[in-house]
Amino acid sequence: MERLTELGYYALSRHPVTPRELAAEARFADEIGLGTAFVSERFNVKDAAALCGALAGATEDLGIATAATNHNTRHPIITATMGATLHELSGGRFALGLGRGIAPQWQILGLDLVTGAGLRDVTGLLRRLWAGEMVIGHDGPAGSYPLLNLGVSLDPPPPVMLVTMSPRTLELAGEIADGVVLHTYFGTEATRRAVDCVRRGAERADRDPASVRIWSVVATVPDDLDPADRLRRLYGRLATYLQGYPDQLMRANDWDPADLERIRATAAFGRARGPIDATATADELAELAEAIPDAWVADSATGSPAECAATVAGQFDLGVDSVILHGATPTELAPVVEAYRDIRPAAAAGLPVNPGRMA
Repeated sequence: MERLTELGYYALSRHPVTPRELAAEARFADEIGLGTAFVSERFNVKDAAALCGALAGATEDLGIATAATNHNTRHPIITATMGATLHELSGGRFALGLGRGIAPQWQILGLDLVTGAGLRDVTGLLRRLWAGEMVIGHDGPAGSYPLLNLGVSLDPPPPVMLVTMSPRTLELAGEIADGVVLHTYFGTEATRRAVDCVRRGAERADRDPASVRIWSVVATVPDDLDPADRLRRLYGRLATYLQGYPDQLMRANDWDPADLERIRATAAFGRARGPIDATATADELAELAEAIPDAWVADSATGSPAECAATVAGQFDLGVDSVILHGATPTELAPVVEAYRDIRPAAAAGLPVNPGRMA
C-alpha cells in the first residue's frame, strides 16, 4: 500500500487522554498508510519527548513531529538533546515543531513569553548544536549561556517547523523554518493568506518559497460518529480555542466580533468548568452549536467519508503541501483515507516521510 506522506493525524487528540493507546493507534495509522503522527504537548500526561519516543519505537515508517512544543519550557541543550535523540531513534523521521503557546499560561507559570526573536534565536542555536558546533558565550533573545555543546554532529539535522497562525510569525517561518503547521478552523481565505505569508517570508530571505513545507489542519468529523461526540469535536473544540486565543483566530478569519460576544454570552461558554471540549455536557454542546456561526466550521471535513476526503483534497488547491486530519483517531479516519486514495491529487504525492522536508 502506497504511503500517503502528505497526510497526518494528531496522536491522542481525544479526552480523556490515555497515553497507553498511543502505540496501537500509531501502528494502525502506519497500516492504513497515513504519513505522520503529530504530537501536541499538554502539561498533564502528554509530554512531547516521551510520546515521540514511543511513536519512534512503535513504528518503522511513520513520520513524527511535535506540533507543538515550546522552547521556553526547556534549556536549549535539553531541547537539542531531545531533537538529536529522536532523530537517531526514529531513523530520521522526526521534525521538531515549535510554537508560541498561550501568553497567559506562561505568565501563570512564571516563564518568559515566547517571542519571534526568541524563536529565531533558538532555531539558530539548535542548528549550530546539531552541526556539532561548540557555542561559547551566547547572549540573545533565547537566553544567555556560557557554553553549549552536544558533542555529536547530525547530517542532516532534524528539520525545525513553526506552528503558528499570526502573519508576522508565518513570515518568520518562511524565513527560518523547514516547515509550517497552520491552525484548525482556518477558512479558505485564511489558509490562502497564511500560505502567501510563508512564501513571502521565504522570498525576503532569498530562500526558495517552495522549499518550506506547509501543513494545513482540518477538523475531520465524519457522520458515523455519535452525534454528541460530533458536537464535541466540531463545536466544543472550536469553543476551547476561543477560550485560549480568540483574538488570533478572529483576526486570521476576519470573523465578526459580535458573533464572538454571542458565543461568550452562552451559559455553556460563560460557566465553563475548564476546557470546553473536555468538560461540556451534551446540552451545553448543543447550545454552542446553535451559537457558533455555520461559516466558522464550514471548511471542516464533515459528512460521509467521500465528502470528508473531498474537503481534504481541496486543501491542496489553496497552496498547502500537506494536510493534518485533526480530531479523529486513525481507526475513525480509515474510511476517509480509503476514499481519499480514489481522488488523491497527483501533485500531493512523492513527499518525504519526514514532515519537515520537501525533498
